[in-house]
Amino acid sequence: MGNVFGVQIPWSNIFPRCLDWILNEAKYISQLEDNLDDLQTKLEQLIEAKDDVMNRVEIAERQQMSRLNQVQGWVSRVEAVKAEADQLIRVGSQEIERLCLWGYCSKNCKSSYDFGKKVTKKLQLVETLMGEGIFEVVAEKVPGAAATERPTEPTVIGLQSQLEQVWRCLVEEPAGIVGLYGMGGVGKTTLLTHINNKFLESTTNFNYVIWVVVSKDLRLENIQETIGEKIGLLNDTWKNRRIEQKALDIFKILKEKKFVLLLDDLWQRVDLVEVGVPLPGPQSSTSKVVFTSRSEEVCGLMEAHKKFKVACLSDIDAWELFQQKVGEETLKSPDIRQLAQTAAKECGGLPLALITIGRAMACKKTPEEWTYAIEVLRTSSSQFPGLGNEVYPLLKFSYDSLPSDTIRSCLLYCCLYPEDYCISKEILIDCWIGEGFLTERDRFGEQNQGYHILGILLHACLLEEGGDGEVKMHDVVRDMALWIACAIEKEKDNFLVYAGVGLIEAPDVSGWEKARRLSLMHNQITNLSEVATCPHLLTLFLNENELQMIHNDFFRFMPSLKVLNLADSSLTNLPEGISKLVSLQHLDLSKSSIEELPLELKALVNLKCLNLEYTWSLTTIPRQLISNLSRLHVLRMFAASHSAFDRASEDSILFGGGELIVEELLGLKYLEVISFTLRSSHGLQSFLSSHKLRSCTRALLLQCFNDSTSLEVSALADLKQLNRLWITECKKLEELKMDYTREVQQFVFHSLKKVEILACSKLKDLTFLVFAPNLESIELMGCPAMEEMVSMGKFAEVPEVVANLNPFAKLQNLKLFGATNLKSIYWKPLPFPHLKSMSFSHCYKLKKLPLDSNSARERNIVISGTRRWWEQLEWVDEATRNAFLPCFDS
Repeated sequence: MGNVFGVQIPWSNIFPRCLDWILNEAKYISQLEDNLDDLQTKLEQLIEAKDDVMNRVEIAERQQMSRLNQVQGWVSRVEAVKAEADQLIRVGSQEIERLCLWGYCSKNCKSSYDFGKKVTKKLQLVETLMGEGIFEVVAEKVPGAAATERPTEPTVIGLQSQLEQVWRCLVEEPAGIVGLYGMGGVGKTTLLTHINNKFLESTTNFNYVIWVVVSKDLRLENIQETIGEKIGLLNDTWKNRRIEQKALDIFKILKEKKFVLLLDDLWQRVDLVEVGVPLPGPQSSTSKVVFTSRSEEVCGLMEAHKKFKVACLSDIDAWELFQQKVGEETLKSPDIRQLAQTAAKECGGLPLALITIGRAMACKKTPEEWTYAIEVLRTSSSQFPGLGNEVYPLLKFSYDSLPSDTIRSCLLYCCLYPEDYCISKEILIDCWIGEGFLTERDRFGEQNQGYHILGILLHACLLEEGGDGEVKMHDVVRDMALWIACAIEKEKDNFLVYAGVGLIEAPDVSGWEKARRLSLMHNQITNLSEVATCPHLLTLFLNENELQMIHNDFFRFMPSLKVLNLADSSLTNLPEGISKLVSLQHLDLSKSSIEELPLELKALVNLKCLNLEYTWSLTTIPRQLISNLSRLHVLRMFAASHSAFDRASEDSILFGGGELIVEELLGLKYLEVISFTLRSSHGLQSFLSSHKLRSCTRALLLQCFNDSTSLEVSALADLKQLNRLWITECKKLEELKMDYTREVQQFVFHSLKKVEILACSKLKDLTFLVFAPNLESIELMGCPAMEEMVSMGKFAEVPEVVANLNPFAKLQNLKLFGATNLKSIYWKPLPFPHLKSMSFSHCYKLKKLPLDSNSARERNIVISGTRRWWEQLEWVDEATRNAFLPCFDS
């Protein structure tokens, strides 16, 4: 029916195998007690091994190292096994009690079997972990953060905007080397600190952000060691290597990395190549060098691709910072709040001063305390808590770092002027020369040396640019200078300064005896009726007072006086005793009401500089007076009043059109600088016939030329030093002539910077100005006949000249008033790269300005005029109109 399939399995093979399996499984029960003992012993050994590893890890972590991941994983597994093994050991005694038959069987075989199996596996795991826990290295050096956070106060609003500007330059714009410069205490280090900390939040991929404090005592080894520490080179062996070897090591690492080097407080050039720092290029994005300095000159020496002046805070930001430091509790009172605003203004926006004074005033809760504090700040600020021992010494570092005693003296001299005063560079240099600070052999050299010193003081941020041709001294720098001059250098300089403090009467003259420099300028003093004994006095400033009388013997006992300033006073006559000033070298009577120069001035045999500019009332200068001042180097007679000329008698050299003045000047052997007023074509020809006078003329006023309809203006191009030209009240003058068909290059007015044309009612154009490449200011008033300021028709026969013109390339200010028929300034748009302002009044027919979308690209200009005139202007295109719309000031 079907087949039967059968299999035979030999019993002799199966039985031994089954027996082995049974005996093997039985071990979980029979060896349970021994395995528990082994587990406890091996677990203790494993824990001891883990503790040894952790001790090594902790030592490494104290050295700023990071444990290895494999070590951390092993430790975690050990701790997990320990928890599980401890649990098995705890319940092991219960399982052992269940064993019977001498441990070979159990009252609950399944439970003992399962438990024994767990113990065996845990024992094996402990033994495995013991084998894995042998580590040669347990931790590695942590790659540090790119930047190390530095402590700093929150940025105030003013610095925040500068921070954002510099940050954009670092991360967005192409600039490899960036300089931050500004006066001491202005917040340069604070700004650099915030830049450093900003790299902690930034997503930029710089490997290293290295902070180095350089300071005044520059040592390349210190810079190298700071860099070496950051990039992992610094150890005892490396410190002992030569500078050249360290430089190679630094270079080898940094050239492969993206880095930012922050150098704080540079006083001189740091040779980055000698340090070993790869020089960033102007387009570099992989490396940056940012430094701070008090000197703009250092920015040049460091070849900075971009520089930022860290300026003082605006009034609003300064008040914000001052409030933070004083505290709202103190400022609750409206009276104190108003006084606090006054105190804040005394700081001139300098953060260090605001912080110092603000903290000092935080506990002053009465108006009387605040009023007293303001008085101290104004009269003896070095006595104010914190200024004399914190702020001024910091600023004095800049003073001490000036290259010479001469330059330090020139700086201290500036504190003779009032707070916030704009000091004429020209007049200041004249005073320095009069004092004997400058040592060049001729006046032209001394003038240049003076401008060189001004440049040093401006670059050192100890002076600031003021208005046109002027400088200013920051209030806190001035206070520091007074502190030095009146306290530290008292025996040497002994300044007495009462400038701009509202005096009605002069201080008691008995206190003047030891003074070397005395300033009473910018007050309301009306008379000087006492006689002062001042044997050491070198400089006396009496200008900008309401002086009407000076005692005849006031100057009698001032034998050393070199500089006397009586400018801008109501004085109509000089005292006879002025003849006693035998050492006088500089006399300034400009803008005064003086009517006559006395013959006694002949006694001033050492006088080198006489300033009579803008002396509108002066009618009498006796003949032979000027020519007898044989040592005169500088004579300034610019802008005398034409009515004064009309009133001049025949005994005065002001009589006529200027011929008599020219005659007197020709006898002055040392004359090197003159500013001058002429009133006729004949006088001009007489003047131009002298090579000496042509070579030293700085400013010229041509006034009331009623004897001519034209003026050969090309003749003035030979005045190589001419920087100011005024032509006023020439009612018949129609043309300023130049022969444009000839080679015009010889008629270039290289030095001319300012031109003013006033009340020349028939004058038709100012075309010659296109040949004044350095012209900065044009002022045109009351010229109704002028239709074109620059006439293209003058170049009809010389089109090649037009092609090469680049007019008004340095023009900053243009003012056109009363040019009622003016239709054109120039026939096409001009770049005007330096333009600051354009002002128009009563220029009804002027419909187009020489502007397009490429003109004045910074748009940092002001265009003034009536709203109606502005709305009728015609523009090159809509883009130009829109570009200049924000510049309009109605």
